Amino acid sequence: MLVDSHCHLDFPDFQDDLEGVVNRAREAGVGHFLTICTHITKFDQVRAVAEQFHDMHCTVGIHPHEAEKEPEVEKAKLLEIATTDPKVVAFGETGLDFFYEHSPREIQERQFRTHLEASREAGLPVVIHTRDADADMARIIKDEMGKGAFTGVIHCFSSGPELAEIAVEYGLYISLSGIVTFKKAEELRGTAKRVPLDRLLVETDSPYLAPVPKRGKRNEPAFVAHTAACVAELHGMSVEDLAAKTTENFFRLFHKAA
Repeated sequence: MLVDSHCHLDFPDFQDDLEGVVNRAREAGVGHFLTICTHITKFDQVRAVAEQFHDMHCTVGIHPHEAEKEPEVEKAKLLEIATTDPKVVAFGETGLDFFYEHSPREIQERQFRTHLEASREAGLPVVIHTRDADADMARIIKDEMGKGAFTGVIHCFSSGPELAEIAVEYGLYISLSGIVTFKKAEELRGTAKRVPLDRLLVETDSPYLAPVPKRGKRNEPAFVAHTAACVAELHGMSVEDLAAKTTENFFRLFHKAA
């Protein structure tokens, strides 16, 4: 069984085909889905999607792109939702994106730290987005871990090997998306080979970043099988063994979904 540990099934891309998308994924061997919140003001629609399927959970949080546009989230609000709703198994996605900088860096960091505080207090993981922000991400991880341990995953990992090493050192997981299959992603494949098997997850980040051989199409959870096949080859193991290991890792990290 595979798990798509990060998808956005509330997005309009899937509005007219959600049942078909989920069924195709199941036929491809996907046995669980985590659909991700990006706007806390749209949490209800994320939750409504997860509610439709017995094998789907969701998160609550604010994407760094939306950190300035969304209301300033308070730890108490995140905790209220996550600790009372059985479908919510994590916080996020949250983090830093200095590539697009749709929100000021200081607001991104402040919102990110709020999610980490909630994660620490609730004992639930945080789903971390990071792009072009390796140094600041490493700084915040180290600083916040110094205040008390938290768990989480850097999703759609595309950063350098140094950040991967720091993440693993501090107990975080690394999730690989279709990017790892791209022709020019040689450095990422090298990093992926060095991530311990017990810290690896796979995802689609659908509707974005469809893996080879589906690149250029709308991504969907069924395509996580292609990413898993690539990662299995990197680690010199069967797809079945890689699927079993990443699924085990998913339910260890997102323990509320188990």
